[in-house]
Amino acid sequence: MPLICVIDDDEAMCAAVENLVRSLGFDVRTFASARKFLLSPDRRDTACVISDVQMPDMGGIELQQHLVAEGDTTPIVFMTGLVNERIRAQAMQAGAVSILFKPFTATALIDGLQQALGKRMPTVH
Repeated sequence: MPLICVIDDDEAMCAAVENLVRSLGFDVRTFASARKFLLSPDRRDTACVISDVQMPDMGGIELQQHLVAEGDTTPIVFMTGLVNERIRAQAMQAGAVSILFKPFTATALIDGLQQALGKRMPTVH
C-alpha cells in the first residue's frame, strides 16, 4: 500500500486524519512538524503528503516550496482552518493537489487523495 504522511501540529487532527486514511487501507505516518517529516527516512517512500497550511516553524506552503526546490514531486493535499483566497491561490500555484477547509468531511479527504494518487488509490468500499 502507498505510504501517506500526515503533518499537523494539532495532535487531535493528526490522529483523526491518520485513522481515516488507515481505514482506507493505506500505510500512514504522522509528524507534528514539517521539519520532522523532512528529516524522516519515510520521506523517500511517501506517495502523498497531507499537511496543515499553518504550523509553527515551517508551514505547509513552505514545505511544498522546499520539496519543489529539491525536485521532489510528491503530491500534497493541504488542510487549513483559514478560508483565505490568498492562501488557496498560493498553494495551488505552488502545485497543491487539493485544499481541505477544516472541518472537512471524510468524503472530501478521500476525494483529495484520489486526485493525488489516481490509479494508486485503493478501492474504497
